[in-house]
Amino acid sequence: MNHQSTLEQFQQLKLFCMAQRYEAILNLPVQKLPELHSIVANLAEAETNYRIHQRTQLYLRLSKLRCNTVPEHINCSADRGITKAELATLADGSFIQRAENLLITPATGVGKSYLTCTVGRQACMLGFRTLYYSMNRLIEALAAARLDGSYLRWINQIAKMPFLS
Repeated sequence: MNHQSTLEQFQQLKLFCMAQRYEAILNLPVQKLPELHSIVANLAEAETNYRIHQRTQLYLRLSKLRCNTVPEHINCSADRGITKAELATLADGSFIQRAENLLITPATGVGKSYLTCTVGRQACMLGFRTLYYSMNRLIEALAAARLDGSYLRWINQIAKMPFLS
């Protein structure tokens, strides 16, 4: 089979990362070419990783998170009311899988929104759809949905979100 036609078939099937990886394998010297089963595994792994990355980027974009943070940036201290163990529990996303609620209630200015965005970003990274609303924005969206008649559709959309922050 012609290498160029294989690349074109990958493109037609929208297997862009597979095509890119296949092209890289073709450019290797003959003595460094992997075995056939390794090539197939490599192509499948590349496409899987690409799709996971694309899905995560989509979830992050649609989540409308206010800040782009990671758990390592959170300062765990007594005055903030969170320990490293509690943060690790939040970061693993198990509470989302168990459909448990999370209520963050420290004093003003200690980083509730920052922590919420961190947990929301981590949820997106774990493959959960996420939606971020400040309370003001949530009330405005609710009022707008009532006015334009899309209230039930909006409520159903919110209900389908695994993580609403």
